[in-house]
Amino acid sequence: MSTTAPDNAGDDKHLPARQGPVGPLSGLRVLDLSAYIAGPYGCSLLADQGAEVIKIEPPTGDNLRKYPSTLEAESRAFIGVNRSKLGVVLDLKSPQDLAALMALVRTADVLVHNFRPSVPPRLGIAYDQLKTVNPRLIYCAVTGYGETGPLREKAGYDQVLQTMTGMCALQGKRGEPPEIIYGSVVDYYAAALVAAGVASALYEREKSGEGQFVGVSLLRSALTMQSARMVWAEGEPKDVGRDMRSGGITGLHPTREGHIYISANTPHFWQALCAKVDLPELATDERYDSVRKRAQHAAEIVPKLRAALAARTALEWEELFGEEVPCAAARTVEDMFDNEQVLAEDMVANFAHPTLGSYRGFTRPVRFGRTPGPEPFAAPTLGQHTGVVLAAQRLDE
Repeated sequence: MSTTAPDNAGDDKHLPARQGPVGPLSGLRVLDLSAYIAGPYGCSLLADQGAEVIKIEPPTGDNLRKYPSTLEAESRAFIGVNRSKLGVVLDLKSPQDLAALMALVRTADVLVHNFRPSVPPRLGIAYDQLKTVNPRLIYCAVTGYGETGPLREKAGYDQVLQTMTGMCALQGKRGEPPEIIYGSVVDYYAAALVAAGVASALYEREKSGEGQFVGVSLLRSALTMQSARMVWAEGEPKDVGRDMRSGGITGLHPTREGHIYISANTPHFWQALCAKVDLPELATDERYDSVRKRAQHAAEIVPKLRAALAARTALEWEELFGEEVPCAAARTVEDMFDNEQVLAEDMVANFAHPTLGSYRGFTRPVRFGRTPGPEPFAAPTLGQHTGVVLAAQRLDE
């Protein structure tokens, strides 16, 4: 798939049209006032489905643009979470720019921001203020801790919430220090909740004709991710967080070269694993005939399994296990650009960026059969489309 960035000619008074088929959200306008990852990537997920997303930044830009990167022209993180958006710069402390935002709000279907709860009222963009301008507006606020409670004004960040909610304690080994889970997993899950919550509110609006407030917090996201552990029966001890771990057999193991992750929780997969590594006696031993029993006897089983795995490389075991044993050789994310399955599923696109040039990036996280959505395009440079967006808005008024 080859794509180009929208035309940004200064004398063009019309917004650049999306190329390709419509998506389920084509025709909707989203104003993205958020920064960092959770809100912006949630809006990119809406753009993937065809929505016109206008990213509105202050004159200093989204702080993610300034994050360390081996790319000279732009931050890799910013590029990765802001695809398929039009870029506009507005200073909301300026009456003129605030009026420009209000004009956009009148034509918008969705507004997303990640300000702390006390900030929008001061700027004049709280939900109660904007719903008088546009009663059909879906207003999504992404916060660290929610809109109420003693922490409502505290700045929230992915790894702060990981640490607070027990994720880091679970990531670390028992009795050892907690460990961060890298990859901004809380932010990305919150982004998915932004897209899902907005889509549900849009569906409800079709019935009621009215907009509404949608609240997504990193705290809710971090605990949602742990729903299977957030179960505490009356009378039991609190140390139940590790119930979901299936023992030492399922997990990462060293091989002759590289590591491989093996999942062998079902009887069928356990028996297939034992046969493939030439340890049939483990499969017939009644002491190991359930996940719970294998977890209890992991100290006996794992050394035998790892001794067998040392005979081949991780890639060789992956091929040998095939479809009979769920597994994956450990790879780098760079390997995914040319992975056959990823390419077959059309997850990588070519993008043309005004300053970065050509690059390859992820796209199309959800597949729609009848309305696949338009072609993606590169994240905007700071204020790239300010002139054309505001000019088009004046023409529509």
